[in-house]
Amino acid sequence: MNLTDTLPPVLEIAGLHLSGVRHGFFGRTGGRSHGIYTSNNCGFGSGDDRETVAANRAACAARLGLPGLVTVQQRHTPKVELVTAPWTADAAPVADAMVTDVRGIGLGILTADCAPVLFADAKAGVIGAAHAGWRGAFDGVIEATVAAMAALGAKRGDIAAAVGPCIGQQSYEVGPEFVARFVERDKAYARYFANATADGHHDFALADFVGDALRDAGVGSVVLSGRDTCAEADTYFSYRRTTLRKEPDYGRQISVIGLV
Repeated sequence: MNLTDTLPPVLEIAGLHLSGVRHGFFGRTGGRSHGIYTSNNCGFGSGDDRETVAANRAACAARLGLPGLVTVQQRHTPKVELVTAPWTADAAPVADAMVTDVRGIGLGILTADCAPVLFADAKAGVIGAAHAGWRGAFDGVIEATVAAMAALGAKRGDIAAAVGPCIGQQSYEVGPEFVARFVERDKAYARYFANATADGHHDFALADFVGDALRDAGVGSVVLSGRDTCAEADTYFSYRRTTLRKEPDYGRQISVIGLV
């Protein structure tokens, strides 16, 4: 298999164009998968062919000049895994974030509406990656990732972070119980909800919530991609869009960061 036959396109965010750091937010295009997984599906948790998913992942790593990448078994937790050496997909630990100071290991986050967050302190040579759905962000995965980076020598003010493509506010309608959970913790969280309906439904701004969590954690530079995975059907996989269309399954895109 020649990985250079197809290297998928990638979204890069200027705030992470740092010396010694490679990163990319990949979408659904430029891979080898077919059918509902067309074409750059990187999720082993889908029903896609496993060898094809592995080839897609390898092509993403190659696109960034990395020898490989690792992922975790994401469960919407605040758990952070310290990566000291690569592992196989079958041996992936349960966590929703990773940090490392080891060069040559890509940290990969899989998403299909949740927010992928990539972090780097280029001065300290420390990077991180987090899967931030509403629950993980609400329960502290952002702060936990920043704290784990600091434990490796990163300085919060020197960390740059980018929130990648995720479900946009206009696509993310939630019920009154969801809103209540947030405003019961902090009345100021009401700012993340808009377009109220008579039955108490609102649209939730996940990216803004995650971005503010990064700033509250002391991160020095925060950038949001502004992309909506649910609305951009040709570019991104989306769990919500799949659910609304009553499709049988969905792919996952991957976001990767590594030290070189």
